[in-house]
Amino acid sequence: MTARLIDGKAIAANLQSEIAKRVADRVAQGKAAPGLAVILVGDDPASSIYVNKKVEACQRIGFRSEKITLPSSTSEQELLATIDRLNEDPEINGVLLQLPIPEHIDSNKMLEHISPAKDVDGFHAFNLGRLVQRNPQLRSCTPKGIITLLEAIEGVDIRGMDACVVGASNIVGRPMALELLIKGCTVTVTHRFTRDLAAHVARADLVVVAVGKPGIVKGDWIKPGAVVVDVGINRLDDGRIVGDVDFTEAAKRASWITPVPGGVGPMTVATLMENTLLAAELAETA
Repeated sequence: MTARLIDGKAIAANLQSEIAKRVADRVAQGKAAPGLAVILVGDDPASSIYVNKKVEACQRIGFRSEKITLPSSTSEQELLATIDRLNEDPEINGVLLQLPIPEHIDSNKMLEHISPAKDVDGFHAFNLGRLVQRNPQLRSCTPKGIITLLEAIEGVDIRGMDACVVGASNIVGRPMALELLIKGCTVTVTHRFTRDLAAHVARADLVVVAVGKPGIVKGDWIKPGAVVVDVGINRLDDGRIVGDVDFTEAAKRASWITPVPGGVGPMTVATLMENTLLAAELAETA
């Protein structure tokens, strides 16, 4: 068996085109274009690249965007004041704090300070709570983007599947498990204390891996015919970008698999745009 690739770039491009059309319709009706503010604290090169991609996506779609760059020496109070200003700005519908931030700042405190109505990353406890209650609005971008990917696969229905989520982070693993429960999967979440990771993966019809360790999931663990979603993106010493799954061997057993890069990554940005538009629409009915 040779797996078919889940083309995240193409699916994300289609989603962004749909969003752009909806934004154009809003503007034609005399409504304001949605506004997204992105806060970057410090000078981490990777974070700068991610922020620029988000700003570029705003420009393509027709959003208003504001990029706020703060020095590494920024205090908690200064960052809280910036978030306060954006929370109160009626022209800003979404506020995103790019992670990681300097260690002297409590990231959880900052994320919780963003208004739940503008939490387009879907990290706020209020929005995660809505997901737990199966009544989501603004949802964590990567898990929601993965659901969009899975829904786009021709001939695949994940309802009833045994799903294994490898990694239990607040950003991906935990909300991913909740998204899969809503879709009718039977979900196992594995983590650093899991005793037999291979056995859990081998039973799964659907495997979502989000750990940040290249090759942590071996190809021969994959159940024949399974769907594999690799969230990891790791740069090796030789410069290659690889995921958390041994792609070459896994692709011999899986039915569908995401490439790295070009799989999940584009969907995260596209879902951020989707969330920002939703936040603007919800603000009109509040």
